[in-house]
Amino acid sequence: MVKPLSFVARERKGLVQPAIKVRGRGYLRIIYGPEYTLPEHLIRLRQRGLSAKRTLALREFAVGLEGLNRFVEGESLWRVHECVFGVSALESEVLDPRL
Repeated sequence: MVKPLSFVARERKGLVQPAIKVRGRGYLRIIYGPEYTLPEHLIRLRQRGLSAKRTLALREFAVGLEGLNRFVEGESLWRVHECVFGVSALESEVLDPRL
């Protein structure tokens, strides 16, 4: 797992993805097959789009932070639960689980 130094990291464009899972060769071999390191397979794997997964992670993180802020500010529980349900709804989006 690779994480930014601070809990909430920001750049010019906004929030930075809270963490990135880094997988080893053994795990990748199980998921993509024993020959995944062949050049033709690596080309195909590198062309897979990760932007949907990264965008989803950022949206979930932002909604979670909003829920924490609402809780700390003492807002009503239904306002906090809005964020909880929002994160749950985002997690139900269908994406390639191998990413």
